[in-house]
Amino acid sequence: MAVNLVNVESVSKVYGTRALLDGVSLGVSEGDRIGVVGRNGDGKTTLIRMLAKLEEADTGRVTHSGGLHLGVLTQHDSLDPAATVRHEVIRDMADHEWAGNAKIRDVLTGLFGGLDLPGFPQGLDTVIGPLSGGERRRIALAKLLIEEQDLIVLDEPTNHLDVEGIAWLAQHLGARRSALVCVTHDRWFLDQVATRMWDVQKGTVYEYEGGYTDYVFARAERERIAATEEVKRQNLVRKELAWLRRGAPARTSKPRFRVEAANELIADVPPPRDTSELMKFASTRLGKTVFDLEDVTVQAGPKVLLKHLTWQLGPGDRIGLVGVNGAGKTSLLRAMADAARSEGEKQPAAGRIATGRTVRLAYLSQEVGELDPALRVLQAVQQVRDRVDLGKGREMTAGQLCETFGFNKEKQWTPVGDLSGGERRRLQLLRLLMDEPNVLFLDEPTNDLDIETLTQLEDVLDGWPGSMVVISHDRFFIERTTDKVFALLGDATLRMLPRGIDEYLERRHRMEEAAAASAPAPARAEQKTGVSAADARAAKKELQRIERQLDKISEKETKLHALMADNSTDFAKVAEWDSELRTLAGERDELELRWLELADDA
Repeated sequence: MAVNLVNVESVSKVYGTRALLDGVSLGVSEGDRIGVVGRNGDGKTTLIRMLAKLEEADTGRVTHSGGLHLGVLTQHDSLDPAATVRHEVIRDMADHEWAGNAKIRDVLTGLFGGLDLPGFPQGLDTVIGPLSGGERRRIALAKLLIEEQDLIVLDEPTNHLDVEGIAWLAQHLGARRSALVCVTHDRWFLDQVATRMWDVQKGTVYEYEGGYTDYVFARAERERIAATEEVKRQNLVRKELAWLRRGAPARTSKPRFRVEAANELIADVPPPRDTSELMKFASTRLGKTVFDLEDVTVQAGPKVLLKHLTWQLGPGDRIGLVGVNGAGKTSLLRAMADAARSEGEKQPAAGRIATGRTVRLAYLSQEVGELDPALRVLQAVQQVRDRVDLGKGREMTAGQLCETFGFNKEKQWTPVGDLSGGERRRLQLLRLLMDEPNVLFLDEPTNDLDIETLTQLEDVLDGWPGSMVVISHDRFFIERTTDKVFALLGDATLRMLPRGIDEYLERRHRMEEAAAASAPAPARAEQKTGVSAADARAAKKELQRIERQLDKISEKETKLHALMADNSTDFAKVAEWDSELRTLAGERDELELRWLELADDA
């Protein structure tokens, strides 16, 4: 039987006149992996702070089992700004000690990209004080994960991690024996790590079995049952009214209600987007040209981020952009936005960006734009316009769109200066959409947004007819809102990935393996493997040739998939193209096997 680690008994917490938690009772046992979700401000962080005894409850009590080893990652670290990374993370361990510890090596490589902490000016000896919030957060997480705990409590652990870092963290937590309680808005991450969910709503915590996907099904079923009960009540009212008007009614059979299986809830739900319809609508709004990039070079100061880039963003294209930090994702969007706003006057370091005449661009940057703090939320939205056309016949007033994004009637009259960071982010999105753009650039749009707001934003974007580029480390959001994924892998090129983020992670893994294989000094490499410097150079050349061939195969596969989709009723052609796809898959397997063989020699 699992040992109980933490008990929360009839806990309540009130702020001002609002009860964040009202008589909540919960427990955490050995082996539990609990994801915590809920709207911003509904008490998720308060709940886990009380769970960890970092905050006192107004009523009720929280008890920990004797000798509980607890690790907590809060949203604000307690690192010593005068200390080095080495002192905070590794303490007094000698280099040979920590370098020989597999767990420490795994944590440093997973969170920082290598044992020498590439990206930090002095590696492990970097002083913490001048570092950014994201770098400090990764240091605090590394410090926590290197230790052994019975229970780990994490508040937004995926903030400031890239796609690879999030994938590594999910794998690492899955392999640990510690129990876990985690607040996060990253739904892919929740599906990987959680086996139970706590949904914090209006002072109450609802418990669900399974990860995020299971929680969505179970919550939909609970809400369906509640709606059925309301329908029953309304039917009784109508029946009574009919009896009063017509006299005693004839006998009728009782309506039969049954609880559907969770997957039946979505049986008659259409796909989130009618892609072909949106493409047609987007073409009428945008014409043929949106953005055409020809032989473009993008720089950040002296550093070349992208070179010889020829790429096209067409009407209705929905693009997800992923890549290593510093590869140039934001710089690419800025270069395109500069060309659009200057009507072609401002161009990149080399090459040319052509913009369609009808383009109306809205750019959500990572920085939250300043607004007059005295303005009310509704006034800030109405400054842009009073009504908005969201496409497919959906028109909303400023007030209705505010409600969609979680600003109820009362909140709409809150001064902008009193809003939290997440609420300001929502308001910024609102103002962009109110301007009826036909091209959207969204740079990390999920920052500071809770899951409910994310699903509402996704719903709005589903019917939005235009071209869109999204940069995000939230792979669930990218996969949910976009149709194609392009990647910047740090080699100054932009590649389309037919298999999306999974393919990106595979490519990054191969690149890291290749880099690790070529890391030893030439003399040591010859001793170990017997490979000469000339052979290593030849292997590197062949590796590059194979990578080019793999790219060509990916492009052919993409074209064949498109042809099959467009001619799905022509079975003879589909069979022929399917045969070609199988041939290409065989070629890919052979090339990838050869690539792995060569990576050891390069």
